[in-house]
Amino acid sequence: MMHSSINFGYPWWLTYGHLPVFAIALILVAAGYFRHWSRWAMAVFGIFAFWSFSAFLIMRFAIDINGRGSLPTENFFRAGNGRVLDIGAGTGRSTIMVLQARPQSSAVALDLFGASFDQHFGQGQTPQDRLLANLKAAGVDQRTTITTADMLKLPFDPATFDAIISAYAIDHLNRDGSRIAIGEAARVLKPGGEFLLILIAKEPWVEYAFGPLIMHTGLREASWWSEALRETNFTVIEHRTRPGTRYFLSRK
Repeated sequence: MMHSSINFGYPWWLTYGHLPVFAIALILVAAGYFRHWSRWAMAVFGIFAFWSFSAFLIMRFAIDINGRGSLPTENFFRAGNGRVLDIGAGTGRSTIMVLQARPQSSAVALDLFGASFDQHFGQGQTPQDRLLANLKAAGVDQRTTITTADMLKLPFDPATFDAIISAYAIDHLNRDGSRIAIGEAARVLKPGGEFLLILIAKEPWVEYAFGPLIMHTGLREASWWSEALRETNFTVIEHRTRPGTRYFLSRK
């Protein structure tokens, strides 16, 4: 059972960062109205007000990075009985998502828990303790092992896992790093196993919402990811987008 004490810990500006821009733009619109500024100035401030508020709505209600996730496809790991690796587990959003959807499975939640973790989630408890607290709040800690390791050099033997998931992690790497991480996933996955790769979607409306305020360095075309998966002997069996998200379901 999931409790309200779960806190995925993404910083406030990922959800609410557009509101200060909206407030400033609204003040300028009001000042311009009463001071009779030029139409061009009013149009510019009005555009910024519209963009910032609409982008806030997208980030808060469509992408909802701090919300409780659900599997983007029910076709992932339908057998539901086996060991799943979560590459780049962070504070546990994707680990919890899989374990609640597949109650007969167990998971290894892997992250480097280094500087990038603090950049995304802030400082406080140790990263492992923050992840464990969320796993306990979700009631899945007994089915999870936490491992500190680099996704570019996974500390597992070949063909160890029945399924692998990675959500909003591999796309933080550069192109070479992303290819290496996908190759490592292929190495430790059993033949016939499935790999669910979840990314921030490179779509006009997503880039519109991110805008100059919030940038994500790993936004690449779908064709690039498809090719990277094929190069590492994955067969893409499903590829779709959801609000803010692109996913590839592949089989080894």
